[in-house]
Amino acid sequence: MLKNATQELPRPRLKIPGMLMETISTVIFIIAVTVLFDLAIPRSLVDGHSMEPTFFGDDRLVVSRINYLVGEPQRGDILVFNSLVPSEAEQGIMLIKRVVGLPGDTVEVREQQVYINGNLLPEPYIKEPCQISRCREDTWVLGDGEYFMMGDNRNNSRDSRRFGPVPITKIVGQVIFRYWPPTSLGIIAG
Repeated sequence: MLKNATQELPRPRLKIPGMLMETISTVIFIIAVTVLFDLAIPRSLVDGHSMEPTFFGDDRLVVSRINYLVGEPQRGDILVFNSLVPSEAEQGIMLIKRVVGLPGDTVEVREQQVYINGNLLPEPYIKEPCQISRCREDTWVLGDGEYFMMGDNRNNSRDSRRFGPVPITKIVGQVIFRYWPPTSLGIIAG
């Protein structure tokens, strides 16, 4: 039987227990997605001058933990890793540096320049030439799973020249995006 168009059909009633369960499920879903996002793609704050002119203090970055689940760090990638300095003041501190040496490489600093396997490393990203007092001549031979990390501001960076190669187990992820300041917003190319 058809009802007259002027007659309104009764609206279905919301069941309070059903609405409450839907709200709780939505809140749990939002929390789970937020936690998973932070685990997979954490955010990081630059503190200090070691990566100038690439990054400056208070830059805010997105770090991908996923990139190295399917690949290996490459020369030029900018990584975040856990500090290797055993002092209590630096426990839990994460550092940001550029990959200079890969597993199996011989990294050499001589005449204030970096050589990889005997070849001068082109470095258009560094802030200024390294001072003699900051770039002592030395050589490192990297083993399996070891990376040599250096800051772009060589005269003001504590990096692998001080604490040695970084094992892959200490690497948190690759910097992929800068979201602050808005004038520098963009994807980070290695």
